[in-house]
Amino acid sequence: MAGTAKSLLGVGLLPAGEHLFSGKAFAAGEGSANAKQVATARNVIFLYMTGGQSHLDTWDPKPENKEVMGPTKAISTSADGVQIGEYLPRMAKQMHHACVLNAMATNTAAHEQANYFMHTSFGLRSTIKHPGMGAWLSFYQGAGNPALPPYVYIGNDSRHPGAGFFAKKHGPLMVNNPEAGLQNVRPPKGVTDDRFMLRRDLAAMLDAEFQAEWQTRSVRAYSDMYDDAVRLMKSDDLAAFDLTKESAEVRQSYGKDSFGQGCLLARRLVEHGVRFVEVSFGSWDTHTANFINTPRLCDTLDTAVSALIQDLGARGLLDSTMIVVSSEFGRTPKINQNQGRDHYPVFSAVMIGGGIKGGQKYGATDKAGAAPIDGKVSPPDLNATIGYALGLPLDQVIYSPSKRPFTVADKGQPLTHLFA
Repeated sequence: MAGTAKSLLGVGLLPAGEHLFSGKAFAAGEGSANAKQVATARNVIFLYMTGGQSHLDTWDPKPENKEVMGPTKAISTSADGVQIGEYLPRMAKQMHHACVLNAMATNTAAHEQANYFMHTSFGLRSTIKHPGMGAWLSFYQGAGNPALPPYVYIGNDSRHPGAGFFAKKHGPLMVNNPEAGLQNVRPPKGVTDDRFMLRRDLAAMLDAEFQAEWQTRSVRAYSDMYDDAVRLMKSDDLAAFDLTKESAEVRQSYGKDSFGQGCLLARRLVEHGVRFVEVSFGSWDTHTANFINTPRLCDTLDTAVSALIQDLGARGLLDSTMIVVSSEFGRTPKINQNQGRDHYPVFSAVMIGGGIKGGQKYGATDKAGAAPIDGKVSPPDLNATIGYALGLPLDQVIYSPSKRPFTVADKGQPLTHLFA
């Protein structure tokens, strides 16, 4: 229980518009008229391709350039004029739901820096840690289900920025193995509910004198952490984390690998009110054997994402749930001597549902997929578009503990014309 409590709840609760230290109002609201917009999405499922996905072999193929493409071929899709790589045949049938951003460009081709920039819209600094998009959503709008965390990360990336400079309560609950359920949420064997609550009351009594003497936000929040953990332990919504509640057919449709089951868990979580879920999928760093490894990775991605789209659509959740597929950067048009592709700052992203108009592509790269020639999109622009869909106040200024001003996606501009 203690492990879950620490991961889930952090040590502070900060209502939107309050200073991160004093609790006094410290948010600047002198933004433009676009500071608040009508939300088109309630939930986000962010699918992050860790390592740098090859855009040329997936979302932005160049069928006329054999030297760049190698053995990869392009295939037509259910969206007129949109082609994707042959390794994504299931997604080809779902592209009428999707918008492909073919001219994503980042400012670095180093993993750690690009990963951080994609998640936060800010450059990596040693002096401050910036919030991820799920933390901004939690900060401004709170939890969708009071019994569950507002933000869940499914994967194993220790570099995730989490809550950044916000209170830890706004960071994600980390789930390493989607099939293991939520760990440490039951009392030890032999401890009845009555005995557990007796222990809880005794601990509160022993802590009372200390809490009375040290009336700080962190101390109060540490106590609140346990109250929230107990609430979760007693909630029927814990079943959201239990994939055994799904039929064997549904579980198989997503793929029995960790990423596929992570996508299924993401669907269950948004059904139960979790607003932002990230699922990571690694090993896209294909410096060697790109044309062996990328088809294998794409098969896993193709199975899981196509199943997720169909499942959300069948449950009436696709219109209110935005799926985003992205990576930190792309891969070189030039194929290296190891039949691989190296790091490259141009790449693609895909947005599905949540108010996005499907069956379109935005932006373009040149004949080699080497440079944007139209509709260049930065990671801050992508994050601003996600924030716009969620109805976040993009131009409201929030001050960090060091009293520096920040907004949701820094200088990113939402791609409002992509919405239906």
